[in-house]
Amino acid sequence: MTQRPIVLIHGYSDKGESFRAWVDKLAERGCDRGNIHVCSYETLTNEVTIPDIAEGFDRALRERIGLKDDEEFDAIVHSTGMLVLRSWLAVYSKRRDRLKHLIGLAPATFGSPLAHKGRSWFGGVFKGRKELGPDFLEAGDRVLDALELGSRFTWDLAEKDLFGELPYYGSHGDTPYVYIFCGTEGYGGIRKLINDPGTDGTVRRAGCGLNVRKIRVDLTNDKVDNRISFSNWSNIDIPMFPIQGADHGSIIAQPSEALVDMVHAALGVEDAQAHQNWLQDAAERTRDIVTELTKWQQFLIRATDERGDPIRDYYIQLEGKRDDGLHEELESFDVDVHTYSGDSSLRNFHVNLDELDPASLESLSLTVIASSGSSLVTYHGFTDVPTADANVYGDKGTWHAKLDLSSLLREGEVKFFYPFTTTLIELRLNREPLPLTGINYVCRFID
Repeated sequence: MTQRPIVLIHGYSDKGESFRAWVDKLAERGCDRGNIHVCSYETLTNEVTIPDIAEGFDRALRERIGLKDDEEFDAIVHSTGMLVLRSWLAVYSKRRDRLKHLIGLAPATFGSPLAHKGRSWFGGVFKGRKELGPDFLEAGDRVLDALELGSRFTWDLAEKDLFGELPYYGSHGDTPYVYIFCGTEGYGGIRKLINDPGTDGTVRRAGCGLNVRKIRVDLTNDKVDNRISFSNWSNIDIPMFPIQGADHGSIIAQPSEALVDMVHAALGVEDAQAHQNWLQDAAERTRDIVTELTKWQQFLIRATDERGDPIRDYYIQLEGKRDDGLHEELESFDVDVHTYSGDSSLRNFHVNLDELDPASLESLSLTVIASSGSSLVTYHGFTDVPTADANVYGDKGTWHAKLDLSSLLREGEVKFFYPFTTTLIELRLNREPLPLTGINYVCRFID
């Protein structure tokens, strides 16, 4: 195992001291304590952003650890630490060559369902700064904004490192080898009151991994074959491996020997074959655990018009036909929906696939209802499924559409339903003056 510097990066409202157990256990396995560097950073000041922290991290690598600009290192991150390091990587592509291994312990890859609660006065009391002064009870508003489910920050970051032209995460050593873990349990005691289904108490298991796909549903396109497309994917699949009995806190404070063994082995991976061997071993170790877990999936949906402006007032619903011949609304799709507070065009759907049962679906369709809020303009698109309301525009410019997604049920480039993953869906519609033909009252010439 190559002895590179190992950098440990904590999560939101935490301190570097929380990694004490990991330092001890890595040292027990032969890692040089002098080569293990614990990072602490500021999250509870409202003006600080995650990119600010990433920039500070870059400076600290040089000034406190003394790493040269081309010197290699490994990183173990917890929770928000994943967003810090991904932001650091996304600034300069050459940084991919420096980071050799990235271990994510319950990473907040796509945020946390607790983040918007932390921005409230209640959150400030429990998580905010307690030192008297001008920042008293501040809880890090801009960091929490980035951590909110469906945030613009996590969407834009994914566009850079997951769907950009260059691979950021691979299996050949010129990009980091990435390994993701998340606990199977929520919090106990009084903290169990904040547990959400499918989480380790703080992050969703479906929102940890980097095996993400993006589907474009472009209803501005009048060609049927081009309405559904998939973003380029240059990275390898990076799944989440569940850790039995761990929650968001204990995975860092009280890691099991089995987890530390897996992480230590991952830090020793130096080529594609060793990486593949590690993945096979990890899948075998966790196979029974995965089988017992409820299967959840996240969908992050962003609706925009042809100019890229947000569509803030819209509704979507999935419908399907079962193999028993029944056609129904898939109500479990929109039971747990969070609308991003900074921009309602972004919405996060947390879906229980065990309840939805996609394996029994023979067909799948997406219903879209969008409203401009004005009788002067409307949203409009081309679909291949006629609906009774498709060309009926109400007083508030409301438009209805239905799109056939049945092709995504079958094996192909991208499957619509895939447990323990996040799927991004970019929905695009035209925004046009009403009526679509004849005189429009937004702009007209007077005879």
